[in-house]
Amino acid sequence: MAATATKSRAKSAEGNGKYAKNPKEALIRKAISDSNVRFIRLQFTDLLGGLKNVEIPVEQLDKALDNGIAFDGSSIEGFSRIEESDMRLHPDLDTFQIFPWTKDDALGATARFLCDVHNPDGTAFAGCPRLTLKRNLQLLSKLGYAMMVGPELEFFLFERDANGHITDTTNDAAGYFDLHPMDKGENARARMVLTLQAMGYEVEAAHHEVAPAQHEINFKYADALKAADNIVTFRFVVKTIAQQMGLHATFMPKPIFGVNGSGMHTNQSLFKGDNNVFTDESDPSGISRNGQYYIAGLLEHIRSFCAVTNPLINSYKRLVPGYEAPVNIAWSMRNRSPLIRIPAARGKSTRIELRSPDPSCNPYLALAVMSRAGLDGMQRKLEPPKPVSENVYEMSEQKKKRLKIGVLPGNLQEAVLELQKSPLMREVLGDHIYDHFIAAKLQEWEEYNMQVTAWEQQRYFKVY
Repeated sequence: MAATATKSRAKSAEGNGKYAKNPKEALIRKAISDSNVRFIRLQFTDLLGGLKNVEIPVEQLDKALDNGIAFDGSSIEGFSRIEESDMRLHPDLDTFQIFPWTKDDALGATARFLCDVHNPDGTAFAGCPRLTLKRNLQLLSKLGYAMMVGPELEFFLFERDANGHITDTTNDAAGYFDLHPMDKGENARARMVLTLQAMGYEVEAAHHEVAPAQHEINFKYADALKAADNIVTFRFVVKTIAQQMGLHATFMPKPIFGVNGSGMHTNQSLFKGDNNVFTDESDPSGISRNGQYYIAGLLEHIRSFCAVTNPLINSYKRLVPGYEAPVNIAWSMRNRSPLIRIPAARGKSTRIELRSPDPSCNPYLALAVMSRAGLDGMQRKLEPPKPVSENVYEMSEQKKKRLKIGVLPGNLQEAVLELQKSPLMREVLGDHIYDHFIAAKLQEWEEYNMQVTAWEQQRYFKVY
């Protein structure tokens, strides 16, 4: 009788006629049934952060939930060789979402799971970025820490032509906090916000940024894994809604010469239970010793992990003086010119804002390297230099040298060479990702160096 009752309760939330194994799965099956979901996307990122997916009809849900959906890993950047290509997708039930824009589709709605990538024997695949972040967060967890992250992603909107092709024409000429009619992206941004809210995001603010057609939508902080999942989903949603409105959204760090680029300022804090370990009311700064050690760890390792948080050749076109992007390795309580800023809020809201990352990064790898750099500072009790209160952009080179203020790598090759020197970053990323990432980025640099750009033609063609 008890077994019959259990089966009856499980079947009350059927999706495609099978019994749910747990309450979470039961809710998912019910949502699938209630919303007429006909297709499910099993999403994951490649090494460089590109979002991939295997789409299945809902009738294959049971196979997916049993981790039975395989794909050819040899076709994915940085995954595996031809002779060891089979990979299996393990859906994370916590990431289930129904895409709001498909709910009225005549073909039925589409849902998704974010997945971890495993080997055919069920073991963790060393090239899975999401599992790499999980592995590093487990080290924090063993010490009693939970990492909370609040990312701030900026992006540009460009027009499409009559055939839907992407143009290099921005869709407005507005500036910081401007509004309609100057801000012609206002309607697109509003639809993005409403879509994100329908998917469970708590959007805190949305506004036009400094450059023409540049925007920012801020959402509430979350634990590091969920934050990385949120970044991946955010980029997908923004691009999807932009395309539906005849626009193209890009997270390219510096798509336009002569204006500010797009960053992904990353607010970080560590908690033990309900206590923020970065706060200390007895310290004049309000920052605990652990918070200061964490800052020192970021400063010490920033050149080593910059290739991960700023992974494109184009990333270093943003990291130049004059456009509000950080170039100097220093920190400040409120000053926005150094690499690290400490926002004014204290108590549970105490956080460390790293301002160098950009939104083209793979967020799983970026948060992994940042967390371990900070943890290394805590474990070694590294002391940060004194905070800088004046504008570093206007500081003389002699004074910066006297204060031992270094600079970020000037290009991707320099950043990769710094990454190659770091035993800690190899440990954080694991041999597979570390080696494949470096190889991919050096190849990118080599291809770039062989290009003849429009600037070179304009500069040299007639003169020489």
